[in-house]
Amino acid sequence: MAQRLTYRRRLSYNTRSNRVKVVKTPGGKLVYQYQKKPVKAPRCGDCGVALQGLKALRPREYSQVSKVQKNVSRAYGGSRCSHCVRSRIVRAFLVEEQKIVKKVLKSQ
Repeated sequence: MAQRLTYRRRLSYNTRSNRVKVVKTPGGKLVYQYQKKPVKAPRCGDCGVALQGLKALRPREYSQVSKVQKNVSRAYGGSRCSHCVRSRIVRAFLVEEQKIVKKVLKSQ
């Protein structure tokens, strides 16, 4: 008959934060090992695609990682993907061009 197992922590319900795996110790006993929650990569704030060049960590682990690993050396690096940054820059340029064209047409 299989050996009965008990949780090692106080939380006694099978919740997302209390996931366990059965492991056999070198002494032959079966024990529960707690699993960490799966991580999701940081995502672009505009289009929602996963950002490249950034570590996928749990929120608490980001505080122990250096700033270099949390962003990319680019405008909006670590917040927006390269495609969205490019489209923002192009949009801003076109808006400024449009203002200049309006001013020129008004002066004529």
